[in-house]
Amino acid sequence: MGWAQEEFKTINLGDARLNQRMVLLAEQLARQPGASIPDACANWTETAAAYRFLSNPKASSEEVLEAHGRASQERIRPHAVVLCLQDTTELDYNGRAMKGLGPLSYEAQRGLYVHPTYVVTPEREPLGLLSAWTWAREFKDANGARPGVLESVRWIESYERIAELAQHMPGTRFVSVGDRECDLMALMVKARDMEHAADYLVRSQHNRSLTGGTKLWATARASQVLGCIRFEVPSGHGRKARYVRQELRTHRLQLSDGAGGQVQVTCLIATEIGAPPGVKPIEWRLLTNRQAETLQAAMELIDWYRARWEIEMFFLVLKEGCRVERLQLEDVERLQTALALYMVIAWRINRLMRLGRTLPDLPADLLFEADEWQAAFILNKKPVPKTMPGLNTVVRLVAQRGGFLARKHDGEPGVKTLWLGMQEIAVFVEGMRYSRQLEGD
Repeated sequence: MGWAQEEFKTINLGDARLNQRMVLLAEQLARQPGASIPDACANWTETAAAYRFLSNPKASSEEVLEAHGRASQERIRPHAVVLCLQDTTELDYNGRAMKGLGPLSYEAQRGLYVHPTYVVTPEREPLGLLSAWTWAREFKDANGARPGVLESVRWIESYERIAELAQHMPGTRFVSVGDRECDLMALMVKARDMEHAADYLVRSQHNRSLTGGTKLWATARASQVLGCIRFEVPSGHGRKARYVRQELRTHRLQLSDGAGGQVQVTCLIATEIGAPPGVKPIEWRLLTNRQAETLQAAMELIDWYRARWEIEMFFLVLKEGCRVERLQLEDVERLQTALALYMVIAWRINRLMRLGRTLPDLPADLLFEADEWQAAFILNKKPVPKTMPGLNTVVRLVAQRGGFLARKHDGEPGVKTLWLGMQEIAVFVEGMRYSRQLEGD
């Protein structure tokens, strides 16, 4: 059974042939995630079938993501804690002749917004997507106002879905994690009214006023230092990787909900000490419903917030690995269905990378088809083992086809070399399978 057949085993599009077509298309796109749809499908017959599937009203993005969501829930169930990472990203389709696109950050740009809830364990194992809102912004009216639903609602609706699922999984603690855009009183009120069925952890954007004229951040910063935490910040955005040491302070307090009530929160201030000369110290101000009176509890919250980087990795794979901003389809409805498939593929690539690091001895056939892992050995000019190799062994071999050097000091491969390697493996596997067909004729 291929990975897509297992992942989408609960899909029901009202037609068994349509279900099979979706599974096949997911596997075709996953083999060459950066290729165009025609290149991934290899011939015109398969390409035409792919476009027919995407134009079928039964094959909606909601159906695709709900089937994946059910599989994700099964992966979530055994875990004591899961982190539900929320964020919004732009998809730029400027210059594309697609019906239904809307403006982006600049009114002249055209594209879509995507707001997924991406679930990982505290150890950063990707478990899947619980939901993903995709929408086009409305155009501003003559008065410069933008009609339509406020985009901040996506954060609250996503939290509500997380909390509803948490109510049906009492053995798992769900934590909604968001950046500054998620600092919404409406979300905190929703969590309070739902009796904190799911926790939240958000980066504070608003230095709210407190009773007596004091300010939120200053009050928390005046608290006693609980201790320090040390970790490595990865390179990125022109920044070199370096180690960071932060002092942690927490303060439990009441915030006005703006309607005569109160919301009880913990404000955690993590302030870098000893930053290198000329480097701006890293300070995080976090809000959560959870209590954090000890250093251990505060360190756990910092570790959870640092895991938010995984959704940035997900967006990186979606945009650069799957190259979804190069898709050319007739309208937004077809585009959204294709995006749903690519989001599942991006999750799978990240999952391969993380599991290869954290569970290196897993049997490779749990995530790779036989032809795929065997091709990884053949292309690297290594003998194909007679027994099942470990996942990490295959992941490293695949990544070597994407430029990973695999030297002793190189560490583990990242997602970029993995998705590039998977494309080369896919081409070779297609050749292997075609050769078998010729031998059988």
